[in-house]
Amino acid sequence: GLIDYGMGNIHSVTKALESLEEEIILIKNNKQIKYCKALILPGVGSFDPAISNLINTDLIVDIKNWINSGKSFLGICLGLQLLFESSDEGSIKGIGIVKGQIKRIPQLSGQRIPHVGWCELLPTRKNSLLRKNELNNWVYFVHSYHAVPSNTNLIAANVSYGSEKLTAIIEQDNLTACQFHPEKSGKTGERLLRRWLKNIQ
Repeated sequence: GLIDYGMGNIHSVTKALESLEEEIILIKNNKQIKYCKALILPGVGSFDPAISNLINTDLIVDIKNWINSGKSFLGICLGLQLLFESSDEGSIKGIGIVKGQIKRIPQLSGQRIPHVGWCELLPTRKNSLLRKNELNNWVYFVHSYHAVPSNTNLIAANVSYGSEKLTAIIEQDNLTACQFHPEKSGKTGERLLRRWLKNIQ
């Protein structure tokens, strides 16, 4: 199930999943969720308009219940950020299923904001998407804000940006979310999506 709330990269995510021979249901209301075995929350744009649109779908409680029930869930880019309690980008509360905040990327000498381009994933612990000693996991980022979870053990991979380490993947049990765009990350993104799909509960 691909949650369609008017601010997701629906087309590219749909194409990526269809290329992996997955059937996609666009979720616009909670009645459609019962037909799904997993949910994906994509996202492109700003925090407040996105959370407002999501509120208007009446799906926030269903998203929380889905994750709390142990069913597979994937957040992508802004879809990761919406899972947190709040964001420096706006004033509306996030879904709050993940404790912590979304912070503006620090302005560092020689580093542009937004952070746009390809970077290599740096695993911080064992996780379902990356393999031990696997090299050259380069993925595509477009963001000006990054996730700072209260529990740093949720961080499964970082990415280097100047002297900073930014959260690239968070994972806890059935919940996985990535700041990058796997659907725009070529063969690496395809591989990571395949692994997520394989682990669907």
